[in-house]
Amino acid sequence: MNFTQESTARDVTLASGTRMRFYEAGAPEADPVVLLHGSGPGATGWSNFSGNIGHIAAAGYYAIAPDMPGWGDSDAVATDTMDHDKDLVELLDYLALESVALVGNSMGAHTAIRFATLHPKRVTHLVTMGASLGRGTTLFGPADGPSEGLKAIVKAYRDPSPENMQALVEIMTFDKTRFATPELTAARSQAALARPEHLSNYLDGLAHGAPIPIRVDRDAIAAITAPTLLIHGKDDRVLHYEITLWLLANIPNSRAVLLNRCGHWAMIEHAEEFNRLVIDFLGNN
Repeated sequence: MNFTQESTARDVTLASGTRMRFYEAGAPEADPVVLLHGSGPGATGWSNFSGNIGHIAAAGYYAIAPDMPGWGDSDAVATDTMDHDKDLVELLDYLALESVALVGNSMGAHTAIRFATLHPKRVTHLVTMGASLGRGTTLFGPADGPSEGLKAIVKAYRDPSPENMQALVEIMTFDKTRFATPELTAARSQAALARPEHLSNYLDGLAHGAPIPIRVDRDAIAAITAPTLLIHGKDDRVLHYEITLWLLANIPNSRAVLLNRCGHWAMIEHAEEFNRLVIDFLGNN
């Protein structure tokens, strides 16, 4: 089956009244896999995982990729009322899914890790790529705080022009000649400009010190029991792979894959290998 953005799109209205867009592929009775996108301007469940959702579904899984409230075609949400943990619980309840495998990139990885500490019985497997753990001292991070990639994300939120999106995509990927195409950067720019309320809410949160109010209790991470696969690009200029090494040292049932010539978007730059890794991991753990 040829999965398209239009054919897979569905909406649900959460208890808060917020409309949430999500994309689904595969049989609803199959083992469910939820794919959580990152935080960049113009990011959506489809833009992050269009190269993965169909392959995961074709392998016999029910794949779901939501636009988290505040991103994509979901409703705008002010930073001080944003609660991705609650939103994810409501989505799973709406779909009658008792437990799922969580696959998250960047902010999505952050959300998945937090969810696994708060709702362990609802997580069968945990997969992260380019994982974030929020603020904290790092060995290899820049001395002035945000990384080169995070600075580019903020710049693109302030002005999501094609030029700034071009610079952002070049930082996000290792092979900019292949992935930082005019078509991709124009699409990301148009997606961001189409929802100016998402941009302003992010920047308002940034002005108050927390553009994305997701906090992970690092002391609780060692209690994660779900089989965990940690994927990171060695050339990630947004979040250094030392975060994945820290997670590997602290999550008991975990394994890590470090990909050379790979930036922040492993699921895009190395889509075929990423799909193989995830499908094999889900089927054999």
